[in-house]
Amino acid sequence: MDDKQYVVDALSIEESWRMFRIMAEFVDAIETLSKVHNTVSIFGSARVKPGDIYYKKAEQLAMLLAQNGFGVITGGGPGIMEAANKGASEAGGKSVGMNIRLPFEQKPNPYANVHIDFKYFFIRKVMFVKYGVAYVILPGGFGTMDEFFEALTLIQTKRIKSFPVILMGSEYWRGLLEWLKNTMLPDGKISLSDLELVQIIDDPEEAVKYIKKYIIV
Repeated sequence: MDDKQYVVDALSIEESWRMFRIMAEFVDAIETLSKVHNTVSIFGSARVKPGDIYYKKAEQLAMLLAQNGFGVITGGGPGIMEAANKGASEAGGKSVGMNIRLPFEQKPNPYANVHIDFKYFFIRKVMFVKYGVAYVILPGGFGTMDEFFEALTLIQTKRIKSFPVILMGSEYWRGLLEWLKNTMLPDGKISLSDLELVQIIDDPEEAVKYIKKYIIV
């Protein structure tokens, strides 16, 4: 066997084993999350510091959700994720942290009382959708936008059952929403019913009330 063929065979074997690692990660996540019910997925920036208005809102929101019988799922890292896990755990609720291993920024926060560690982004995203009964999305970056638009796409295309999708932080999201309404909609890229999939709610108490209208705990 020449060196080139040896390298090709080695890569083929590595790809085969990758499939088993992916399956194992799916199994571990499903076994853990199947024990947690009525969880709300909360998203937002990892770069928000304690004391920031949105850190406080995420913490209050998660506390109220826990007090009303909901669990909370976050990406398990710092910032908004930490705030939500903190609020839920300190209120005695299920506080799930689904941490992703990254070379920078993302480190697990200490407030999740149910912890899962992921290597693969796409598996983690499946778990957010599969086990979240609602999404609340606070100001964030690319990762937050990714989760937001994936949820809208899956609901719009009827790949999943519709659930509440709430944007919290109207000032932050105003430019995006105006672009959707004034550019995408008139150009026929989305319909009016697509815009109606999103609710803008700044007050944590009102957000919980809205979720409770659709989800029976």
